[in-house]
Parts: sequence; structure tokens; C-alpha cells
Amino acid sequence: MKKSILILLFLIYNFGFSQKTEAKFDESLAKSLNADEYGMKKYVFCLLKSGTNTTASKEETKKLFEGHMANINKLVEEGKLVVAGPFMKNDRNYRGIYVFNVETVDEAKALVATDPAIKANLLEAELTPWYCTAALQETVKNT
Repeated sequence: MKKSILILLFLIYNFGFSQKTEAKFDESLAKSLNADEYGMKKYVFCLLKSGTNTTASKEETKKLFEGHMANINKLVEEGKLVVAGPFMKNDRNYRGIYVFNVETVDEAKALVATDPAIKANLLEAELTPWYCTAALQETVKNT
């Protein structure tokens, strides 16, 4: 009974006193970003994992990752890459993420094929369609 009363009070507090905010929809911005009627669009999420190449020398690895970074910058300049970044050390072999500003996995496959670290199997790309706010692509412009 005591738990029921606490849950009820919690729900009343959250629904009764929660602050309501109105999101302003900018139709012209949405159109310029190819958003749908919900202000959303398709992207492709890429999870980068450790690849199967474990025999590359330090020099080769360094050169490949320099190419990896140059490729990231090129894709950002082309408007094809919205988000990229490494993961902190973890026990899952996760290395980083990309969010591609493309609609299909096939388009994203063509983009990851331009990455020297992926070509050399230092990294492996797992691609998944993703639906998110179209304004995500504005983050690159604001940094």
C-alpha cells in the first residue's frame, strides 16, 4: 500500500508539475535539410570495430590512421559525414562511430570503402539505417 501511494505521488508530481515546452518548427529549414513532415530524415549509423588485421607495423598503422583522419575531413567537407568520433577504451572492440548523411546502407558502404583503415582491415564497419532529426546535420556547421 505504501509503495502504491509513493508511485501515485510520483506520477502526480511528474505529470502535474512538469514544464511544458513548445518546439518551434522551421519549415524552410526543414525543407533545406530534406526533412520529412516530422522534421526527421534517414541517415546511416556506422559502428567501427577493431578489424582482423593485427599484424600491421606501427609505421603502417600510423600512416593508415592519418589517411583515416584525412578521409573523415573529406567526407565532412562533402556533406556526407555528420558525426564521427572514437570510443574510449572498452572491452567490446568498439573503436568509434560515423553517422553518414545518406539514405541507404549501399551509399554508406561506398563511403566506408574510401577509408584506408577499413580497406586495410584495421577497422571494420557495421552499418545500420537510422532515423533522426534532420537538424543533426547542422551540428557540423555550428562547431
